[in-house]
Amino acid sequence: MNVRTLYHTARAVQGLVGSEYESDVSRPLRRRLWLWRRGFLSRSDAVYDLDSENYRDYVSDYERFVGTKQINGTWSVALSNKLLFHRFMQSFDAEQMTVYGLLRDGTYHPVDGRRGREMADGGPTVPEPIGIGGPASEPARSSPRTETRNAAQRVVDRLEVEGRLVLKWVHGGGGNNVMLCSRADDGYRVDGDHYAEAEFRSLVADLEDYLVCEFVDQGTFPAALYPATPNTIRLITMYDDVLDEPFIAAAIQRIGTTDSVPLDNFTQGGLSASIDRRTGELGPGAQPPDSDGDGDGVEWHSEHPDTGMAIEGKQIPGWQRIRSRVLEMADACSYLPYVGWDVIVTDDDGGFTVIEANSYPGLKSIQVHGPLLTDDRIRRFYEQHGVR
Repeated sequence: MNVRTLYHTARAVQGLVGSEYESDVSRPLRRRLWLWRRGFLSRSDAVYDLDSENYRDYVSDYERFVGTKQINGTWSVALSNKLLFHRFMQSFDAEQMTVYGLLRDGTYHPVDGRRGREMADGGPTVPEPIGIGGPASEPARSSPRTETRNAAQRVVDRLEVEGRLVLKWVHGGGGNNVMLCSRADDGYRVDGDHYAEAEFRSLVADLEDYLVCEFVDQGTFPAALYPATPNTIRLITMYDDVLDEPFIAAAIQRIGTTDSVPLDNFTQGGLSASIDRRTGELGPGAQPPDSDGDGDGVEWHSEHPDTGMAIEGKQIPGWQRIRSRVLEMADACSYLPYVGWDVIVTDDDGGFTVIEANSYPGLKSIQVHGPLLTDDRIRRFYEQHGVR
């Protein structure tokens, strides 16, 4: 084991220990010892049906924290840095959200909307007027020379145009450090909380390495599942070196609830419904135990617990196109053999937008529907990459 691998293994183990220390699930010491010896956290014991016969069929927490982090090697940076990944995926521009800019040290750095000055004989020509970080076709407000670089002002200006934005940390994952921002008559809303203008400007000014992204409007299908949150699909792709092709190892529809608002995260109380990888049909929604520790075991919902909307048996519109297009993306970056894709359906014809991608996606919302390693192709993938 080289120094780099040893370092990352130590960091992963540290994260694993921290997760157990902060766990909201209580288990008797004897049970915890049984779990730890087999690589599982107490939280997993409340989600999976673990016993001495089946635990080997699950990807353990140790294998996920330590082993899967190593699969993409040095190329994992292409996924852990959201701006870099955004650049990597420019050939799939139709499936990407717009990234207006990057906030750093109180300064706004344009990203997608930037129109650089043409260079002639080593010097700049007269700049082309542009809008506030938008395409050249938008009405011009000022030129690059006079347009402010003040982070708070640019975000406020963009909200005046868009009404809603997403601010997300470049290095974050798992829905952490994501802020849903909107303009309101009495100021601003951030994840549903009210901010006066001065408070909001101060919040934005203090953000370091945050992307300013468009708010993607979900289509009628995910909106009907639960309108108060964006409801994303998580797909895990693996690259099969034997057949020289990517495949979808697992797919779930995530659905928000009153517990998870403003996001749809399973770990925060959202639902996870399995997706039939062939047909796009949803199974029942799984909801983890109560975060306060009172619950013990997963609750299953054929209908949404808050709205009564049917879940089980619903079919994702345009699933075949979504599936094929994600496989195209996975094939285009075959040097990243292991990717967790978060996408949001935007219409009924298979249109979707990639919200983000992860190098070592969480597996509880996946394996709540059954252990991954009962599939020989998936087991072989993990074994080939040293996870097992």
